[in-house]
Amino acid sequence: MEQRLSLVTLGVADLGRARRFYEDGLGWKRGNDNPDVAFYQMPGGILALWSRTALAADARVADTGAAFGGVALAYNARSKAEVDAVLAEAEAAGARLLKPAEDVFWGGYSGYFADPDGHVWEVAWNPFWRIDADGRVALAG
Repeated sequence: MEQRLSLVTLGVADLGRARRFYEDGLGWKRGNDNPDVAFYQMPGGILALWSRTALAADARVADTGAAFGGVALAYNARSKAEVDAVLAEAEAAGARLLKPAEDVFWGGYSGYFADPDGHVWEVAWNPFWRIDADGRVALAG
């Protein structure tokens, strides 16, 4: 298997609500017309929103509805000011602020929010990583 990640699918309770959050609230552009799933093209991959029940059934796992599944998605910003702006934008769109942005132990600046389905997002500025013009993140070195 090649060392890459192509697609992240978030299971959502209400696809319409989730689409409104990401599209109307955060300004994301959907890349498909299928009413049952939403795909968002990102630099280097795709984020999908799909029914949580359907996703669990497709994977043949129980849908326990756990609030935190041990996973956090991350958005890397180009500055501390962008971190603050993105957290404010997410909160205005209906996200729940979990942790306000602050200087963190590893030398960066980050905070967390949960989208309307409880998916945890970290918004971080990492002074040790590069972000190209297309938003692709590269490890230093």
